[in-house]
Amino acid sequence: MSETNSTRSVTSPFKIAASDGKARAGTLYTKHGSVKTPVFMPVATQASVKALSSADLESLQTECILSNTYHLYLRPGTDVMEKAGGLHNFMRYQGSILTDSGGFQVYSLSQLRKIKEEGVFFKSHIDGSGHLFTPENVVRHQSKIGSDIWTCLDVCIENPSTRENAEKALRTTQRWARRAVDEYWKTVPEQDISLCADGFKVNNPLLFGIVQGSVYKDLRREAAAFHAELPFHGFCIGGLAVGEGKDEMGPAVEAAVAHLPEHAPRYFMGLGTPEDIWNMVELGVDMFDCVLPTRNARNGQALTSLGKLQIKNAPYRMDQAPLDPNCDCYTCRNYTKSYLSHLFRANELLSHTLLSLHNVHFLLDMMRGMRKAIEEGRFAQAKREFLAGYLSQKV
Repeated sequence: MSETNSTRSVTSPFKIAASDGKARAGTLYTKHGSVKTPVFMPVATQASVKALSSADLESLQTECILSNTYHLYLRPGTDVMEKAGGLHNFMRYQGSILTDSGGFQVYSLSQLRKIKEEGVFFKSHIDGSGHLFTPENVVRHQSKIGSDIWTCLDVCIENPSTRENAEKALRTTQRWARRAVDEYWKTVPEQDISLCADGFKVNNPLLFGIVQGSVYKDLRREAAAFHAELPFHGFCIGGLAVGEGKDEMGPAVEAAVAHLPEHAPRYFMGLGTPEDIWNMVELGVDMFDCVLPTRNARNGQALTSLGKLQIKNAPYRMDQAPLDPNCDCYTCRNYTKSYLSHLFRANELLSHTLLSLHNVHFLLDMMRGMRKAIEEGRFAQAKREFLAGYLSQKV
């Protein structure tokens, strides 16, 4: 990669409004608006948040969602995205969109992929056809998708992992990061990011690097310091929440965060349990995504301020109360546990929608409460109060 690209100056359109300890309340600006952090991003893997429409996402005041390069590349194809004028037009969602590079999805196809220096050769989980992802063409695919935030192709490995495997994956990820940066600057040669009265005006996609290193703190520190020297607008913490213990996750994140720029957003990839999000925000992480709220909804589980609730359980057949007495979402304002229990038991698809609406609202509202607590300097107290209710019982 040319020295010019690796040493370019880049503006991260991220503004920190308040902090409480390491927890930050900020705003990330993209082509499609502002994203208040800490933020939870619902997952629209295949251009759809399961069971929810884009109108639902708007009613939930969703500011950013995540979609996936791997899945959109295979189906319907990035050429379809480009023909539609980009993913925003295709799915009729006008908020910000971050695209995962597909590294995690390729990792999950361990029997169907081979990693080489050029990139990752893999077989489609749909029809078995062969494909190649490289750091360069993953950037080009995301350009066709038209997302606001692009991520680099990385090598994700399972935990526990040997140090040798973790270091090998890290070295490859670092080399691929340089190549991705080079391709990004060919695709977006001129940055159009300017400071304005109410934040930043952004007219180009942003590029996030991915910090790997498994659970090894020294590798996490090295990876973070390496990526901090490259012209990224933000940083992902990848390769965690994939099998390691909770006692290993926190120290690994803490080691990475300490060496990432203060002025740029930090994104923990694939984390969605409420207690884990509180813990990671406390360590200085700003962005999260997970399929948990909609997946759990399809399995009949609601997230509530009093704990997890299994709607199929017998007591709810006659229960005329809402899912959560402390929730003002559409589902809780209009429907009872008895009705939701009936829908789920009868295999009515409406149960997926109503429970998904509630679960996504629950996490978005939790993030808004977190932000308010940071602004008011009472994050630790708010965390204790939330977890006292959420972890008190499974209902």
